[in-house]
Parts: sequence; structure tokens; C-alpha cells
Amino acid sequence: MTAERPDVPSHGPLAHVLAQQAGVDVPALPGALADLLAVPDDALPAWDAAAADPLTIAWFRGRAEAELGSAWPQPLAHDAARFHGDGDRVAWEAPAFARQERLTRVAVLAAATDEDGWLDEAVDGAVLLCEQSSWCWPAHDDTFRRHDAVLATVADPYLDLGAGEVAQQLAWLDHLLGRRLDDRYPGVRARLRHEARVRVFEPFLRRRDWHWLGLDGEVNNWTPWIHGNVLVAALRLLDGPGEEDERIRVVALVLEGLDRYVASLPDDGAVDEGYAYWWNGACRLLEALDVLTHATGGVLDPVARIPALRETIAFPHRMHLGGDWFVNAADGQARQDGRQPWHSLLRAARRAGDHAAEAFATSHRDPARPAVAESEGLGRVARGISDRAWLGSSPGASPLPAVTWLPSTQMLVARETAGSPSGLAVVAKGGHNAESHNHNDVGGIIVATDGVPVIVDAGRPTYEARTFGAGRYGLWPMRSEWHSVPFVRGAGQRNGRDRAAELVSVTTAGGAAELVLDLSGAYDAPSLASWRRTVRLDRAARVVELHDAWRFDEEGEDEDEDEPTQVRLLLAGEATLSPGSARIVPLDGATPVRLDWAPSAGAALVAQPLDDPMLTSVWGARLVRLDIDVTSLSESTIAVRQEGSGAGADLRRPGPGGRAGR
Repeated sequence: MTAERPDVPSHGPLAHVLAQQAGVDVPALPGALADLLAVPDDALPAWDAAAADPLTIAWFRGRAEAELGSAWPQPLAHDAARFHGDGDRVAWEAPAFARQERLTRVAVLAAATDEDGWLDEAVDGAVLLCEQSSWCWPAHDDTFRRHDAVLATVADPYLDLGAGEVAQQLAWLDHLLGRRLDDRYPGVRARLRHEARVRVFEPFLRRRDWHWLGLDGEVNNWTPWIHGNVLVAALRLLDGPGEEDERIRVVALVLEGLDRYVASLPDDGAVDEGYAYWWNGACRLLEALDVLTHATGGVLDPVARIPALRETIAFPHRMHLGGDWFVNAADGQARQDGRQPWHSLLRAARRAGDHAAEAFATSHRDPARPAVAESEGLGRVARGISDRAWLGSSPGASPLPAVTWLPSTQMLVARETAGSPSGLAVVAKGGHNAESHNHNDVGGIIVATDGVPVIVDAGRPTYEARTFGAGRYGLWPMRSEWHSVPFVRGAGQRNGRDRAAELVSVTTAGGAAELVLDLSGAYDAPSLASWRRTVRLDRAARVVELHDAWRFDEEGEDEDEDEPTQVRLLLAGEATLSPGSARIVPLDGATPVRLDWAPSAGAALVAQPLDDPMLTSVWGARLVRLDIDVTSLSESTIAVRQEGSGAGADLRRPGPGGRAGR
């Protein structure tokens, strides 16, 4: 177990607010829970069958009827072991996820229709989960380290995202079907409780070395995701004689874990894992607090009282570029499929009084489509399918703020016109190269035209053994060489907390938005004295300018001083090159853009074919990298304009000084 660092507060903002609302001192909060928590039968939000979205029910029925009589998906042992062989994790995860999605469909149908046939299906799926050797995803299990085994050790279960997800699914199933399970299948509910106990509650109480607890001060999206699922499971399934004290103890430990995550949230609400991970990080926290508020009859309701929580509710719409495109950082994807629990965002936005976030959430409510998707998990489906506020909401519009500055991650997002994706938008980030789900991308930029990224961040490939191991930075999408950052004397950036940008200045007011960073700390070029990158959106000129200026010390020449120095940009779409210029026809029919730079700087296009579905689903068959050779210069300016927006100022002149630091 990692020792708790002295700078990790024993009680953070969540604990203090909850204690105030409970009317006790922070140390007395666990004791107060005994009087605050509803009994297990009432602890989870009520299922409202009458309000269930009929379109979603019909969609689930169609899918479920097509599956009747077919074998349930079966994750296999040899596929679990593959993670320790060829590194593949999808072969086991795909059927495991499909099994849980099928169970979600039939559980909802059983609850909504009272038909015994669907109840039979739900019991089949639930018992299959109970008989599954492990709920932990093989990629997360520590059984190889602890037991020298490539398959799960059933006597020493690992509590990970997968185990938490199954525990909450069975808790919600019990909540939806309750006494009907007892009437038709006596003993099944006891089995659910037994499995949750040995796989989740006992490990949670016994082992306090789980990395996701945050006891060493390091938290990520696992922290609220697992704690929130344990909360749901404990509130519902710890209902036996003599289990009252254990229920309180588990809930109290959950609140401690959530408190550590809240304490880690910056004041601006940013998530360094990016938009895609917000849904399984900050959103999981908000959902857990929503359940807590219900379970305490509204007494514990902290969201509106904590500034960082209010700010993080705004994070999704601040990252929106237009349509289904978002600012992506780290392992996030730029194109989202829309299957997110928007109802969860809506509830949080209303609780915090954030009308912009509320409008963004409701902009995704289409009465002609199912209100929820089974991939969200049974808990999210059960909440959203009968949420009258969500189902009856009037479609809103994406706020698309003119400018967003997030100092905690040194990220600037700016667009030509507030409220509209038309025109250009630019994203620039500083930060450091030890962020959660890190990519080596200090100083990276994204430029969108009409809301569609054209200078892009590739995102992540399919996860496998190397993704979170020693081979992570052998994967090209994680390397700085394939991000829109400088390539200095033949080398890219390296990972590490010390590989960081230094903020020089930021401007967000008036007709321009500008971020200036020094990137030299991200590179291992000993004689690199500075690399100042300026990213500027000039709304009047309708241009994005990327200006780089660098200096090498005369006294400390690098061994690789004759290696090329390049300004690199990763492009999506069809690119054609001419001296000092490139034209890109973006995806989705967006307005083409033109890039102009000093004609004396030679350039080349380097194709990156794509065959990974996590990448092809976003970008198609390939991305292209533009390499501009600036070895003989000391500065470079690249101007990005939409085609037809006018030539503007001549930004293609070479900078003064010739070959810098010679």
C-alpha cells in the first residue's frame, strides 16, 4: 500500500459540505449516515414504468426478440489469457460487454412489461454473471503479479471498473425486479448478494492498496467510477440482518474516495483526460452524488455548493466544436457517437442552475430516437428511460462559447463567432507530459473549420497490453512526432511531469484570442534556450496564426545540431501541397482551408494509413502529416484561413536572423 502523502488533505471540500448539510462535524459524518440513509428498498431512485420511453422500449424489444433462443455471449478463458500473450484485450471484453448489454435490455423489458418471459431472460443473464469466474476485466487484474496466474484467481478477486459495473447492474436489476424475483426464482436474490459480497464489498473493505482509492494523492476517472458503483451496490444489496453497520462503513469509505476526487478537480472544472473521459470521470461523480441526494431524502445535496463541481458541469459544452466533433486530448476521440447519458448532464445542470449546460444536454434529446442506449449500463438506462424531465425536454442549442480558457490544463479554445460553428475555431494546449492517459503533446494545436477538425489530434488506438505499459510511447498516436508540435533537431518530446510548457501570456478579451507558451522544457535538446509558440485567432482578419520563434545557445551545441527542425501539423482530409502553401479539403463537407508559410521553408506530406477501427471510425482511411522544414530559420509563421475568406496580411515572409544560434 502506498503511504498517504502529507499534502493529501484528510478531508476535502465534499466532506465539509456534506458535514455542514448533515449538521455535524466532519469526523461525525459516518455516524450521521445511519439516520440519513433510506432503507435499501427506497435507497435508489424509483422506477417509473408508466413514464418509460415507449420508443426505447420498442427498440429494446426488437433487439431482445431477435436474440431469443440464441446463446448468450460467452467470454472465454483463452481470450482472457491473451492479454498476457499477444496483448489483445478486445477478444474477451467484446462478448463480456455484449452479455451485459443483453441483460440490460431484458431487465428493462421485464420491469416495463411484467412479462414472465423477459423475467426468465433476465435471470438467465444475471446468473451467468454470477457464474462468470471474474467480473474484473483481464487487462486490469493483478493476478499475474500476485499469483503468477494468467486467469483470474477466484479466491482473490480484483475490484476494477468491470467488477464495479457488474455489481451496480445486479443492484439495479434487483431494484427493478425485486419481489418478482423472489416469487418466480426463490434464492436468486440471495445469490446476487453473495456474489456482490465476495467480489466487491469484502475486497473493498479488506484491501486499501487499490490505486484508484487516491490515497497517494493520484486519482483519475477510476476513482468516481468504481466508488459510485460500489455506492449503488451497497445501498441496495447490503440489506440483510446485521449488515446495517457494514452498509454504513462501505458508504462512508465511498464518500472518502469521492472526496479525494473532488479535491483533485481544478477550480476551472477541466479534466486533463479530455471530453470523452469526462463521462466516465466527473459525470460518474455527479451521478453518484445524485444517488446520494436521493438516498438521503435531499439532505445531502452538495453539487451547487462546490465551485469545481459547478464548473465541471460546463466542461462538455466548452469542448464542443460543432455537430458530433469535440476537442480531444489524451486518449479521447474527436468524433463522438452521441450515445452518452445526456440525462445525467441535464440533472446535474439543473441542480447547479447552469442554463448553458442544460441547453447543451437537451440539444441531444431527439424524440425520434431512443432516449438511452444499453451501452450506458443498466443504472444509467434505468434513470434516463423514465426521467420525465429528460423525456419531455425541449431541444436546446449548443452554447459554443466564443472563448474558453482553462488555466489548470493551459488550454485555450476560441472560435470566430459565439454560438455558431461556422468559420474557424482553434485549440491550443500547454500542460505537461504526465497527464492522465497522457500523449506527448505539449504545445499541440487543433484547428476546426465549420466545427470540423482539419488540424487534428489523432486520439487513441484500440487498447491493448502496450497501451498502459512500458510500450505506450512506442504507439504512434501517443508520440509527439504525430502531434501538431515542433520536431527539434531530429527529436520529439518525451514523457514526464517535468516535460512541461511555461505559460508566457494569454489574451481572451477583444477581437482576438491568443496563447503564448514556451515549449523548450518538453525537449531534450541541450542547447535549446527557448521555443516560444504563439497561437492566435484574429476574428477581424478571420485567420488563425501559428507563430514559432526559437533560440539555440551558442555555447551548448547539440550532437544532433545538423538534424532537421520542423514544424509539424497533423491533418485530416485531402491535402495538396505547393511552395509555401497547402490546401486541405476537410471531412464532412466543411469549408476547405489554406495554410500559408514562408516559401523558403520546404515542406512534405507524410501519409499515415489507418486500419484500427478506433481511428478509422473518426478519420477514415488515413491522416496526413505536414512537415515544414525550418532548420535554417529562427522563426516561422503559418496562417490558416478558410477558402474564400480573403488573402489578409502576408504572413509568408521568412523571419529575420537566418540560421539561429550558429
